[in-house]
Amino acid sequence: MKKFVKISLITFAVVTFIFGLSLTIFVASSMAKFSYLKLDESLFNSPTANVQIYDKTNRLINEENSQSIKFASLEELNTYTVQAFLSIEDKNFYEHNGLNYKRILKAVISNLKSHSLKEGASTISQQLIKNTHLSSEKTFERKIKEIVLTRKLENAYSKNQILEKYLNVIYYGNNCYGIENASNYYFSKSAKDLTLAESALLAGLIKSPSKYSPINREEECLNRRNLVLNEMQKDGFITEEDFERAKSEPVGLNLHYENANKLNSYSEAALTEACNILNMPAKSIAISKYKIHTYQDPEKQKNLSTALSSEDFQSADFAGIVVDAKKHAVSAYLGNSAYKILDAKRQPGSIIKPVLVYGPALNEDLISPLTQLDDEPLTLNGYEPKNVDGKYRGYVSAKEALAKSINIPAIKVLSYVGIEKAKAYAKELGFHFTDDDNSYALALGGMTYGENLLTLVSAYSVLPNLGKYSPAVFVEYITDSNGKILYRHKAEETQVFREDSSYLLTTMLEESVKNGTAKALNQLKLPLASKTGTVGRGKDNVDAYNITFSPSEVCGVWVGNLDNTPIKIAGGNEPTRCVKKYFENANSDEVFTMPESVVEREIDLLCLQEDHLVKLANTQTPKIYKETALFSRFNEPKEVSSNFENIPDENFEVFEDNKKINVEFTAKKQLIYHFYDGDKLLETIKFTSGNKSLSFKINEKLIVKYGFSEKDMKEKTFKFASIETSKKEEKISSSKRKWLV
Repeated sequence: MKKFVKISLITFAVVTFIFGLSLTIFVASSMAKFSYLKLDESLFNSPTANVQIYDKTNRLINEENSQSIKFASLEELNTYTVQAFLSIEDKNFYEHNGLNYKRILKAVISNLKSHSLKEGASTISQQLIKNTHLSSEKTFERKIKEIVLTRKLENAYSKNQILEKYLNVIYYGNNCYGIENASNYYFSKSAKDLTLAESALLAGLIKSPSKYSPINREEECLNRRNLVLNEMQKDGFITEEDFERAKSEPVGLNLHYENANKLNSYSEAALTEACNILNMPAKSIAISKYKIHTYQDPEKQKNLSTALSSEDFQSADFAGIVVDAKKHAVSAYLGNSAYKILDAKRQPGSIIKPVLVYGPALNEDLISPLTQLDDEPLTLNGYEPKNVDGKYRGYVSAKEALAKSINIPAIKVLSYVGIEKAKAYAKELGFHFTDDDNSYALALGGMTYGENLLTLVSAYSVLPNLGKYSPAVFVEYITDSNGKILYRHKAEETQVFREDSSYLLTTMLEESVKNGTAKALNQLKLPLASKTGTVGRGKDNVDAYNITFSPSEVCGVWVGNLDNTPIKIAGGNEPTRCVKKYFENANSDEVFTMPESVVEREIDLLCLQEDHLVKLANTQTPKIYKETALFSRFNEPKEVSSNFENIPDENFEVFEDNKKINVEFTAKKQLIYHFYDGDKLLETIKFTSGNKSLSFKINEKLIVKYGFSEKDMKEKTFKFASIETSKKEEKISSSKRKWLV
């Protein structure tokens, strides 16, 4: 046994030595291979880096596309500001030569175990090189380049110079490069005036500006800031009292609005997308002189800008976006906020109903547009939803419920589909849910985080595209400085809804334009389908939407405040009027094309109105009780209504009182009733239902004729009863007269 252990240990040592030697040789040869690489001083100190972004006509987009950098001197910064970055990013910065070999070894072992390159072990020097000279791809070759350039960096500059360059280059989110820009944006102050808590927040932010965003992820941001403070205390940079005082402070944002328009411009959105595509920071894209070619349509961009400027949003944040449904491309985008609107997730409110509730229900053949839904008080698992107006309407069709955005029917339909199945459909349309998003409040847009405007508008593009979905993008292709194409967008479509389901849902949303919450659009007389949404918090509104689509494009407008300041705006008002303004220039020749899988059927309106059932009309059904309706051929009604086949036998209660003849009966809506005194017509009742009570003065005899039409009338005749006495037959007094058939 001892011999076996000894042999095993020797084998392990030999294998480890050989592996280590091989790795050393590989690294050494690779470093020699890339020894030609040189540092570019301009990449550290250039105050701006211009990115060339083009519209669909190959013209430069007339927006500011530069990444301005304001430099902060290391000497001017508070000591604790610098210490915050050292504690969380590189504790041994002043001791190593640019590479932390212990951390590198630990990262290598971790990466070997996970068969990935997740662990980077980057020092501040390495991060500076990575963010100025290299792409962000995770390959061994790029890592070797990083090491070579880091060693050259350490030989060329002092530690303080490296640290200063790092603080002035690193990305802090929301278009902020460098600590001076970040301090100005987040706190409206110079970096030299940052407090301890603010310094720790910025130091914690750079690991993942989106994950630890003080704007969208306040809790995560505070946890990360407090981790930095804790590390500073452990490193002896601050006292326990300093730690407790700073930890108790709120985020304390005081955003500087200078970059509001630039943050939410088309070019900025396209640049952000390009950064994700190429996996490299914006400054590197600019330095590499890459050219970004987008789908922006100058005319549509102008129309959208005009539409948004036509309304007074009462100083609220707002954004509008236009998507080409066929190309899955963003034709126009514009927003205004101190926050990056497309990074923000907001509660969608009723905007979610078509894609999460009614679309899945149609696709699962659970409803048709005419399905009757009882709008009544409801309790589901302790959840007691309310309609916005507090009213209940009784039975309404699914089409009317969606068009008028009635809440109770939407929740009922979600219960038919099932929460998990409904979420599965929405996920295919780009939605993201948390584990807590599992209640029927989802039918009304009640999500933990919500979704951004681009996701919502992209989801609606599935409808004019007859069920096919692909997320909408800004970037069409990217070229390098020599014109070589590095990337080209190719939409990969997924059939989320059937063609018939998509078309039927479109007709339901057309009803919203004709008679629903978006009826302001009806004045355009264009083929438009629309949905509005308003998110309330107590008595206040915080978000307002309209998403409208034509056969070729989708336009969405959002109004709100990303800091949740209340607004006095509803989806059916300002956002809908903006969308109306945009579509004033739409192509009037377009139509929604009905697929072959949608069929027309004549249904019995009486059955629908009286029994709340969808049945086919029979051959005897009068025109006034017929309606042509659209159905999926997979879910069309099969049962034929028996109404109008046979005239029912009617019971009339007839008696005399106060010298008048009284008639009581229960009228049926499909029947016509004529009341005669002999041959004289007294009254006609038709197209009504319910208990009726009539009173007549009769001279001859009462005759009642009733039927479906004038041709098929049944007749009942009522006359005096007589009593035979011992003397002679005589009529009894009128007070005792009785009427018989």
